[in-house]
Amino acid sequence: MRIEIWADVVCAWAYIGKRRLESALESPRLADSEVEVVWRPFRIDPTTPVEATPLAQAWRDPDSALRERDPDSSPVRNRALVSETAATEGLGPGWGAVWRANSHDAHRLLHLAYEHGGAALQGEVAEGVMKAHFQEGTDISLRQQLKRIAADAGFAEGADLLDTDAGDREVRELLLIGKARGIATSPTIVVGDQAIGGAQSPAVIEDFLVRGGRERQLPEEVQRLRWSESLLEQRDPLGALALLGPLLDEHATDPNVRRLAARGYFHSAQLSRARRLLEQLVQDAPDDSYTRLMLGRTLQRMGMAEEAARHLKVATAMTPEFA
Repeated sequence: MRIEIWADVVCAWAYIGKRRLESALESPRLADSEVEVVWRPFRIDPTTPVEATPLAQAWRDPDSALRERDPDSSPVRNRALVSETAATEGLGPGWGAVWRANSHDAHRLLHLAYEHGGAALQGEVAEGVMKAHFQEGTDISLRQQLKRIAADAGFAEGADLLDTDAGDREVRELLLIGKARGIATSPTIVVGDQAIGGAQSPAVIEDFLVRGGRERQLPEEVQRLRWSESLLEQRDPLGALALLGPLLDEHATDPNVRRLAARGYFHSAQLSRARRLLEQLVQDAPDDSYTRLMLGRTLQRMGMAEEAARHLKVATAMTPEFA
């Protein structure tokens, strides 16, 4: 059984969730299960700057989402609750992050650890990163700190890899895939086609794992199409195009790929590219009313009213609902 944890390493509930998952896996009900735990990236605050700032400063900053306004405010209550919960999970003493740190390089390190040493090595790196952030007061956005953590976890080659762009594209793509799959909480545990969000109790996690989920073995091309369509529905056309990239390279003549790419270009205002694809699609399938509609609307936005009207007229004649 593969267990994916979609989480941000600077999310306190992710560290607590890690401990609770470990407790759940000790259950006799799961004793005979072959388990692989894989960490996937999530960003709880994509606006975090590259250079870390002290959390205390961020809490005082009037423009910060982390600003501490009064003792009864949600951030204050949440920090107290997290500290108490962490203590019950054995995460202490000395609990508490010091830095508002960008976690991108940390996610790169986790991804590279999995690529080079599998789930066990990745788990060691994840533990090291979160321990450094939450218990040691370390700025984990600094590569020299991540290199130390990698070496301590037995991943010495990770130090050299961090100085390259290794893992960068893959992490960015995984973030898009997580968004496309509807991952909205750190942590979210995924098994097959089932997911459970939040740092649930060990008993709840155990029941979830026992029930399991069946992963549909869809071809990668189909998965990418579905993920791209999901991102378009979430109004992220650039993300959709990023996931479509490999399909456009390998299946450039597939009408489904081209149609989805045309939608991405249209909604990201890349109208010339959308027009080229749609004109090819209309030429290949003149009776495709939806493609004609898209082409007409694209030409409208390009200021080509007369040519647009011709395509829109044909589209509505074939499909009156488009009128």
